[in-house]
Amino acid sequence: MPAPHPTETLDALVVGAGPAGVGTGLALHAVDGLLFGVVERGVVGDTFRRWPEHQRFLTPSFTGNGFGATDLNAVHPRTSPAYSLGTDYPSGPEYARYLRGVVAAFHLPTLLDTEVERIEPDDDGFRVTTSRGPVITRNVVWAGGEFSDPILPRCAGTSLGVHASAEAAWVARPGHVVVVGGFESGIDLACHHVEQGATVTVVDPSHPWDAGSGSDPSFRLAPRTRQRLAAARASGRFTLVDDGQVTGIKRSGDGFTVGVAGRTALVADAPPILATGYGPGLGPVARLFDTRADGWPLLTEDDESTTTPGLFLAGTALRHGALQFCFVYKFRQRFAHVARVIGERAGRDFSALQEWDDAGMLTDDLSCCGVECAC
Repeated sequence: MPAPHPTETLDALVVGAGPAGVGTGLALHAVDGLLFGVVERGVVGDTFRRWPEHQRFLTPSFTGNGFGATDLNAVHPRTSPAYSLGTDYPSGPEYARYLRGVVAAFHLPTLLDTEVERIEPDDDGFRVTTSRGPVITRNVVWAGGEFSDPILPRCAGTSLGVHASAEAAWVARPGHVVVVGGFESGIDLACHHVEQGATVTVVDPSHPWDAGSGSDPSFRLAPRTRQRLAAARASGRFTLVDDGQVTGIKRSGDGFTVGVAGRTALVADAPPILATGYGPGLGPVARLFDTRADGWPLLTEDDESTTTPGLFLAGTALRHGALQFCFVYKFRQRFAHVARVIGERAGRDFSALQEWDDAGMLTDDLSCCGVECAC
């Protein structure tokens, strides 16, 4: 994608070339005559290229596309990471390679090494200031991802810890390891260090490892994670603490002390690992979204900002009621919907998006997403 001419108005600009941005771009590509592009401050799949070496996808890939079961990690109906990568649980760099292959195969107009510095609504839609110059666009789809927005615990001494997103969190460490946060990333890291021979304590008063009876994977550990958790518990070197909040982290001699409300402080031999999640990663568009009571962006039923028409959100930060779209197979359901909304407003033919619907990759009625499994 060449740098847009300053006087040329795009129908849509997608910011971010991860799975959400690439997937949305592919859906926009299917709308006849739509003028659009994808901009990325690094390279395609940049965040995944920077994943720690040992980190893997939680959702398995399998090429069931021809039988109405599109690969869970695919961003286009005619693609499958399992097929292109030859693996079922991709690493970050592997998935980035899949995304690059998809961009090349479908000739997706993408401008790399382009930082979006500011986005301002104006009479024509939006004026986007980038490191390569201004862009005028009628619509913006923010798909910047969350990886650059790590959340730290609300306590003193968090600078002494290592966030789960850092490679250092995965480096083998002897002795006692303390992990703050017990959902997927926390348990994943804890099991990794038990497998490396360490003794591990996980602290999380919300005890997410006991998810109850709900079947939504956004609120319970993945099956593979639960299997690893069982093996870690059986090692005798693994403890779960669910009766106290972390109150602070301090240096203690050659190690670290982790205060826990209502119980004796924990002593760690290396910097505690902070597996406390991510924020929405909205960057320069944060002020253009209203927020829900839980702090996440407030959206219309079309994934559009309630305060800034024409600004859409794609990816893991999507929230509708109690629904969380934190897996590729969830947030990809909205690619074609957003593309259809943009195409319809522009008066373009969007009938080619039927392919997404036929492949089970289009959800319009969000009420159907809360179905629980009977067994």
